[in-house]
Amino acid sequence: MPELRKDPVIGRWVIISTERAKRPMDFASTQERPEPPDQCPFCEGKEAQTPPEIYAIRPSTSKPNTPGWSVRVIPSIKPILRIEGEPNRHAKGMYDVMNGIGAHEVIVEDPRHVPDLAGLPVERVREVLQATIHRIVDLEHDPRFRYVLWFKNAGAVAGAGRIHHTRSQLIATPATPKRVKEELVGARRYYEDKERCLFCDLISQERQMKERIVFESAHIIVACPFASRFPFEVVFFPKRHHCDFSAMTPEEVAELALAMKQVLGRLNAVLNNPPYNYLLHTAPFRRHRTKGGRWKTIEEDYHWHIELIPRLTRVAGFEWGSGFYINPTPPEEAAKYLREAAVDQPPGAGQAEPAKSGAAH
Repeated sequence: MPELRKDPVIGRWVIISTERAKRPMDFASTQERPEPPDQCPFCEGKEAQTPPEIYAIRPSTSKPNTPGWSVRVIPSIKPILRIEGEPNRHAKGMYDVMNGIGAHEVIVEDPRHVPDLAGLPVERVREVLQATIHRIVDLEHDPRFRYVLWFKNAGAVAGAGRIHHTRSQLIATPATPKRVKEELVGARRYYEDKERCLFCDLISQERQMKERIVFESAHIIVACPFASRFPFEVVFFPKRHHCDFSAMTPEEVAELALAMKQVLGRLNAVLNNPPYNYLLHTAPFRRHRTKGGRWKTIEEDYHWHIELIPRLTRVAGFEWGSGFYINPTPPEEAAKYLREAAVDQPPGAGQAEPAKSGAAH
C-alpha cells in the first residue's frame, strides 16, 4: 500500500508509491551526445576562451589565466544575475520589483576533460570544496548580497548542456531563496519548541535506525531522507552542528570530499551514470543581525547540508497541482542498493553499517 510521509523540516508530504515501485534497472539511461573534447573551453590550455579567472588554485610560480591550475573559478558567460548596479527594490503598484543584481560564477573542477566529480581524485574534490568556501566568504563581503547558492548540474537533463567537463556554479542573490527560508522557519520552530536542532535530532535518529544511511565517517554522514521526494535522493550532513558551510574544519572538508566521491561513484554504479543535481543549503549572510532579529537563533537551530537529486523521474500535473511528490522507490531500498554498490575506496572509508534486522530489502 502507498504510504504518505511528512518531511520534518518544512512539513511537505511525500507519497512513497510502493504500487509503482521501481528498482535501479527500471530507470532508463539517457544517452547524451557531448561536445567533442577539442571544443571544450574549460580544458587546460583554453584559458583565453573563457572570461578572466576570479580565483584559481595554482602554483605560485604560474600566472593567472595560463595553464598550471588545478581548480579555476570564472564568471559565467551567460549570467543569470549581473554584478553591476544596485538592487533598487521598489513597488510597481502591488508588485515588488528589484534589479537583477547578483554574481554568477563557474567553478571548473579539473583541468582535464573529466565528465564527473566521481572521476576526480579525492584531493581534487577537496580543492573544489576549498575554492567554493573561498568564493562564498569573498562574496559575503558584498553588502548587496544576502545568500550564495552552490550547485551542480550534471547531464543535459539536469541542465548542464552538452559540454561534459565537470564544473559547478555559484550564484549570489540579493534575497534569501524561498526554499531556504522554508527550512529556516521549520528549524526555528522546532528549536523554539524543543531547544534542540532539528537536523541534529534527525542525524541521531538515522544513526540509531541505520536503515537509510549510505555513508558514514567520523565527521560526515550521508542518508536517503525519510520523506525522499525523488528516487535515490541523498543528503550530506556534518555531524558537528554548524549553520555555515564555510566554517568547516580541514578534517570535515577532507571527509566531505571523500563522501562526495564515494556516493557519486555508487550512484553511477547503481544507476548507470544518471544525470543529477546537487545543491548546498547553508545559512544566509547575517551582517545586520540584532537581538530580536528575524534569525536570532539561527546559529543554534540551523544545520548546513547538501542535497543530491538524481534526475530519474519527472514532476507532472498532480505534483504541480498538489505540492505532493510521488517517489516510486522507498528510501530504505535506495539506501540498501547504494550501501552495497561496489566502488573502489580506501580501507574503512565511510562504509555504513548494515541495517538492523527488519530493515527494508
